[in-house]
Amino acid sequence: MYFAGVDIGSTMTKVVIHNDEILASIIGPSGTEHRKLANHVMNEALKQAGLSLDDISYIVATGYGRVNVPFADKQITEITCHAKGVHYLFPNAKTVIDIGGQDSKGIKLNGDKVIDFVMNNKCAAGTGRFLEFAAESMGISLEEMGTLSFHSQNKKTISSICTIFAQEEIVAHLSEGAAINDIVAGLFDSFATRIWTMVKGIKIEKDVVITGGGAKYPGLVKALENKLGCEVLTPSEPLLTGAIGAALLAKDTASKIEDNELPLSRGRRALEEVTFFTD
Repeated sequence: MYFAGVDIGSTMTKVVIHNDEILASIIGPSGTEHRKLANHVMNEALKQAGLSLDDISYIVATGYGRVNVPFADKQITEITCHAKGVHYLFPNAKTVIDIGGQDSKGIKLNGDKVIDFVMNNKCAAGTGRFLEFAAESMGISLEEMGTLSFHSQNKKTISSICTIFAQEEIVAHLSEGAAINDIVAGLFDSFATRIWTMVKGIKIEKDVVITGGGAKYPGLVKALENKLGCEVLTPSEPLLTGAIGAALLAKDTASKIEDNELPLSRGRRALEEVTFFTD
């Protein structure tokens, strides 16, 4: 039996197909047409696994756009799915820090169960969008930003918790001739402080795992380690934990359903409700 998880985030859509192991995983930009993109990314994952849609026994959708997956059998919140996915990858994890494009989360775990969580979804500060704004202000790419702080000699202070005011501080440092490395070091330190302020209320315990796009910046991960005072673990692909968890929850759900009650003719239903894109 095969199971799938579809995670439609604010910026990226992810699909994982799983049975006893991960058979396929695809990541694509979410864009504005969630249904079209969900279909397209699912189709790519099926091709990678050598399967058809009707081979999938159960599908769980999660994330910001989970209601826009017409071929899903169930929708589950991203916090629950991240917990399940992180536990699968790191069985000893107790704290998860997820830094997404438009929100950040702190999740406290007991095994694969959520016992507490906190979110920042009202301000760009402490999210991937903040890093995008900062990179634009400095005229560098997000990829370049990742390790620049490791070469800092004189870290600059970014004190504002507001994205707009932080941009103004960055521009001021640039006008004074500050090195990009030093500004990025200050930026990551400020970002880590915001994340720490958010998650400290859930009583951080090791092992700590960071997921989401923020985990792709080694300098930020190091700044978080310095702030938290412990090692921070990162998955090999930190964008996939939600989709992995969704696929595992699909398997758990299907195991509680009689075979004759599992969804039938999903491929036909998808074609009837919304075209399943094959290009």
